[in-house]
Amino acid sequence: MSIKVDHISKLYGTQKALNEVSLEVKKGEIVGLLGPNGAGKTTLMRILTCFLPPSSGNASVCGFDIIEKPIQVRGKVGYLPENNPLYTDMYVKEYLEFVSGIYHLGSKTKARIAEMIDITGLQSEQTKKIGALSKGYRQRVGLAQALIHDPEVLILDEPTSGLDPNQIIEIRELIKKVGKEKTVLLSTHIMQEVEAICHRAIIIDLGKIIADDLTANLSANFSGKNIITVEFNTDVDPELIRTIQHITLVRNIHDKLWEITTDKDHDIRNEIFRFAVDHNISVLSMQKEEKSMEDVFHALTKK
Repeated sequence: MSIKVDHISKLYGTQKALNEVSLEVKKGEIVGLLGPNGAGKTTLMRILTCFLPPSSGNASVCGFDIIEKPIQVRGKVGYLPENNPLYTDMYVKEYLEFVSGIYHLGSKTKARIAEMIDITGLQSEQTKKIGALSKGYRQRVGLAQALIHDPEVLILDEPTSGLDPNQIIEIRELIKKVGKEKTVLLSTHIMQEVEAICHRAIIIDLGKIIADDLTANLSANFSGKNIITVEFNTDVDPELIRTIQHITLVRNIHDKLWEITTDKDHDIRNEIFRFAVDHNISVLSMQKEEKSMEDVFHALTKK
């Protein structure tokens, strides 16, 4: 198991930022950590990267205990904090050499820097000072420093925050690329980001995990029903449509367009096609409605 969190709590005075949080992340997963501001996401990430001690509970990364083996944990983790602190007076290659020295890469330094510059697309910016870079390229430098020591686990706190749409797409593709070989835990407020790159989503609110499932399952299971929109080529009697098994509701949207509802355990699209054939009707279009991650997040965290 790449990340294991066992009943972690964190108190700031009397305020409980995390409350008995437990989770596991397997090798090769890209997991999105979601939650409103102040939910406890950043606190959890800082605990996993050994920047903060938990008030109670325990956690391990790649089998190393965060309390007993913090140096070994840091060697296994690449961390990109939300504010991406960089030495802006340093040149890109100079900064990566500095980070390489921290990780004692020795003779591997030159090759690793060249590889990181290539992977993160910094070729055209490598001789510039960090302070002269756009925010998108600064994020790339932050990812390069997080990857320089070839960690098994990447922990990314709001990696696309403040970027323009093109930069967001570029950073997402980069995360997906490196995520093929590493475990990635990332926090974000962008629901489309989770749908685009994450295998699984964990939603945390008021210091507690309130949902943890595959992204596809969260959307499907949340609604508790299937809603299918179908357009026929002719007028159809609603009572005739209700003869299809497992239908709980039939509603005419407009003219020949119908909304058909079943419970979540019954996807009746095949039955609709058979119904159409049996009654010499053509299906012009059919679409199954899916709840977005934004819908799920809003419903679970709204006060």
